[in-house]
Amino acid sequence: MRVIVAGAGIGGLAAALALHNIGVEVAVYESVRDVRPLGVGINLLPHAMGVMQSLGALDDLLPMGVATGELCFFNRHGQLIWREPRGLRAGYDVPQLSVHRGNLQLTLMRLVRERLGLDSVITDRRLTGFVGDDSGVDVTLQSADGAEFSDRADVLIAADGIHSAVRNLLYPDQGPPHWSGNVLWRATSIARPFLTGRSMFMAGHLSHKFVAYPITEPDADGNCVVNWIAELDRRDVGLGDRESWNRVGNRADFAVRFDNWNFDWLDIPALIAGAETIYEYPMVDRDPLQRWTFGRVTLLGDAAHPMYPIGSNGASQAILDAAALAESLGTRGTAGVSGALENYEAARRPKTSTIVMANRQHGPERVMDMAEQRSPDGFGDITDVFATGELEGISAEYKALAGFSVKPA
Repeated sequence: MRVIVAGAGIGGLAAALALHNIGVEVAVYESVRDVRPLGVGINLLPHAMGVMQSLGALDDLLPMGVATGELCFFNRHGQLIWREPRGLRAGYDVPQLSVHRGNLQLTLMRLVRERLGLDSVITDRRLTGFVGDDSGVDVTLQSADGAEFSDRADVLIAADGIHSAVRNLLYPDQGPPHWSGNVLWRATSIARPFLTGRSMFMAGHLSHKFVAYPITEPDADGNCVVNWIAELDRRDVGLGDRESWNRVGNRADFAVRFDNWNFDWLDIPALIAGAETIYEYPMVDRDPLQRWTFGRVTLLGDAAHPMYPIGSNGASQAILDAAALAESLGTRGTAGVSGALENYEAARRPKTSTIVMANRQHGPERVMDMAEQRSPDGFGDITDVFATGELEGISAEYKALAGFSVKPA
């Protein structure tokens, strides 16, 4: 069997590794000419890290980031709402990893080329069309200079992101992504470790929020790289150019809203001031689809289920897609190739659709919204704001929904 993967992002590269493990030949086509370590930090949840372990990538990934030890929610006054252990400290067999997205992507690309061959990832090839039949798929591609190329494989996997060319061809009337009304400003800064040194925290509430976590271990001077996100409701001014998904942001557009967020455990204004480059992203997703698979063509990752960046699920769910796809093709039996792709969809589409909709309700982060609504001026004791077991229940519900509850001993 030969598979074409459109897109050399995290999901596409994970799919290439997983398919190679079951003996499938893979060609990955990427529209960008030079893949560079762009972007900022992301979190990989334990179930996704379990897939990385099964792919033999764990030893390559762990030194690149920080094993997250806890997740904390605070109100906008810096008061603790909820704290829970994460990763190894929560009893998982593998850690939760905070890492620079670009470094993760380049590491996965290196592993693909080492294992599948240097020519297994072909850059500067934008997919422009495809035609499928009962035995395979013909694809057409184009380079930046306008040259045309073609290829054929048994299967086409679209892992080409929220602006997926394949999805657009399958659903030409889908329209632009759905905007929540919020805008994210994301960056990294050099700073001293805060809280436990392995803490990921969120503070504020839906329309006025700050998130931060370290993505490197401390250096010789005791400093680390901290990934941070400032988030504000911008419906009052509008989004402007919705197609500028990775534009350089202006500090003046948001920093003043966090001027007094100097907590006794972190100076957020100083963290914002310390960033060299800030990127601006709209908080967008797409409505869940009723169908991913069309014959020998299927969708994966953000091409299938783009979701709000809540609960650290975007990249993690793409990695889970990759594992499920390889498992389904590897055990297809009498179902055949098309049947295996349908089985993959049946295993993944309902789960990811549920997460997309749960993230629109703010996932586990809704505890901050509840605290703001119930006690906007702060509180003396969190038990005056939440009933006994309420916070634990919200956390457990989302973990179960997203599929990373700790398995009972």
